[in-house]
Amino acid sequence: MYVSRFVRQSIVLSIVSLLIIATLFHPRSAAAATNGPSIQAKAAILVDANTGKILYAKNIDEKLPPASMTKLMTEYLIMKALADGKIKWTTTVPVDQKVFELSRNSTFSGFSLRKDYKYSVESMFDALLIPSSNAAAVAFAELLGNGNESNFVDQMNQTAKKLGMKDTVYINASGLDNVDLGKYKAQGDDNATDLLTPRDLAMLAYHIMNDFPKDLTQKVLKVASTTEKDFQAGPGEVDHMVNTNWMLTGFGDNMRDYKYEGVDGLKTGFTSLAGYCFTGSVQRGDKRFISVVMGTKSEGDRFLQTKKLYDYGFQQVADKQIVKSGQTFKGHTTLPVTKGKEDHVKIAVKDGITLPVAEGNEKNYKAVLHLNKSLLNKDGKLEAPVKKGEKVGYVTIESKGQDYGYINNPPKVDVVTQGQVDKSNGFVLMMRAIGHFISGIFSGAIDMVKGWF
Repeated sequence: MYVSRFVRQSIVLSIVSLLIIATLFHPRSAAAATNGPSIQAKAAILVDANTGKILYAKNIDEKLPPASMTKLMTEYLIMKALADGKIKWTTTVPVDQKVFELSRNSTFSGFSLRKDYKYSVESMFDALLIPSSNAAAVAFAELLGNGNESNFVDQMNQTAKKLGMKDTVYINASGLDNVDLGKYKAQGDDNATDLLTPRDLAMLAYHIMNDFPKDLTQKVLKVASTTEKDFQAGPGEVDHMVNTNWMLTGFGDNMRDYKYEGVDGLKTGFTSLAGYCFTGSVQRGDKRFISVVMGTKSEGDRFLQTKKLYDYGFQQVADKQIVKSGQTFKGHTTLPVTKGKEDHVKIAVKDGITLPVAEGNEKNYKAVLHLNKSLLNKDGKLEAPVKKGEKVGYVTIESKGQDYGYINNPPKVDVVTQGQVDKSNGFVLMMRAIGHFISGIFSGAIDMVKGWF
């Protein structure tokens, strides 16, 4: 049947139009599920604090000046000293001439300290976290560095390596640039600055959350989430501290554009070289995220960009069970056993794996079985005796779609035997060997007879 050119073109246009409309009104495409938010910053990262899984990444391995976010390592080493019993909350933090003069510099964050007044670790820790006092950071560095900030910086760099922060370089405890510190620089040349990546900062925040006793971590987060507090600067001298983190819900309505339910830390930062930065943490229920944004254009924008990351985490990411406890694998439900009373033993995954996954992406993940071949003989068999619960391998997760990996080690769960196989006694093994020998003779004879015909 002949169809005019006009009719054919009309049909094609109609089909194309329907496809466009279907695409526009489809609730969520697969591509949209993996893209994540659009973040206006030099670099940014969002991490699930429970698993270490990276959910969003932008230039996360670019070395950038962190400004006062350097103080997170100072904070970590203070927490370590407290946990190890080297200092107490009541320990006195001395103020020498260097700390005194830094505290008097009106261009630095913080307030004036006195050399003739005793400040406790607890009060100075408030000054470090709430108004981001640079002088407090140096005072702690001298306390923990045997009176020398440079010694403490060595500790900072050594700790960074131990934590896996591969691209981090610290030159002081405060995050200030050496050009601003002048004669009070700790390490580096006159133009040097600390350099960290968003990945390393997120990793450090992860360790702050996970490396110490729960009561210590909770106390630190309580300080970090305090909006305002008075500081006893000296006899009859009180300074009012205001937190630099505008996302805290304790602020008034003037911060309504920035406040975010569940935010409880961690550290802001700003220098002319670094721009406006923020390492944040937020918790709602059992879900906690860690975020880093670096190099935003304004003081408020660092929080607005962080809100985008948190909205993405809470609204478009959900925990999905990728591997179930007791799960078996097709073709590997059992392992053969030699010299045992049974010739096979069942194997299965010991524990499950649950991951935070962007909506629509759970099908991109699959479990991969890795058997421990060193346990098997040349025929691929376990040798009896085999204990129940014996580890014979492990399972990892493989992604075929966009995946940013982890700031720590990726999940891995054991594969174990589900039963026990005792070793056969010598007589049974001998009879079994004879049986195999006779069976081999008969098989050979049958094959020979078949060859005759």
